[in-house]
Amino acid sequence: MEYKISGDNLQLVTIQIDPGEKLFAEAGSMVYQSGNINMEAKMRGGLLKGIGRKFAGETMFLTEFTSAGGRGMVSFGGNAPGTIKPLEITSGKEFIVQKDAFLVAENSIELSVAFQKKLGAAFFGGEGFILERLGGKGTVWIHACGDFVEFDLKPEQILKVDTGSVVGWDGTVTYDIQRVKGIKTMFFGGEGIFLTTLKGPGKVILQSLNLGNLATALSPFMSQRSGSSGSQSVTGALIGGLTR
Repeated sequence: MEYKISGDNLQLVTIQIDPGEKLFAEAGSMVYQSGNINMEAKMRGGLLKGIGRKFAGETMFLTEFTSAGGRGMVSFGGNAPGTIKPLEITSGKEFIVQKDAFLVAENSIELSVAFQKKLGAAFFGGEGFILERLGGKGTVWIHACGDFVEFDLKPEQILKVDTGSVVGWDGTVTYDIQRVKGIKTMFFGGEGIFLTTLKGPGKVILQSLNLGNLATALSPFMSQRSGSSGSQSVTGALIGGLTR
């Protein structure tokens, strides 16, 4: 199965599918495809796994893609500006990702819900109470905002990260949330009250842009635009009333 990632910060992954091969992807992630590609929405893993995905904030159904009558082509993209990365999953190992990171995978990949083991991570982590576990054997493509930053943590090595900036980590990495020390730093440091703490060994992948932070930064401008539009609408209505 061949693929190509194109673009800089608005990337797409285009995958070539031969007859007999199959991909499954997050609903709505397909951008374009060749005419001989068949796609079908399915509840992979049955009802319970579908319900688990619904609790994770995802759709109950995933879309499967196959090719008929020769090699086909299908392209996928994320739902926000960012980059795409392939991950090779090997038998006996797993990788945990935030719920919005999964994009598309080979049929041999097993996707399931992963619950947080610690209450601190569950209630204060930027990834929320439920994550997604990638297992099986094959290639999976993930998406995140901005660019990817990777670390290979040694045993007992600790990395503290801004909450919500973690894309995923090896199953061997310990994940928890710790409170920032110092009252002044906690409330006036601008980094929030909690930090994500990751302890090796294993790979950790971060994103350079937190979508939540981006939304917060854009919010004042959206409010101004909304207020301006509202004022124009009110002004227009008043003028219309006066000219009748």
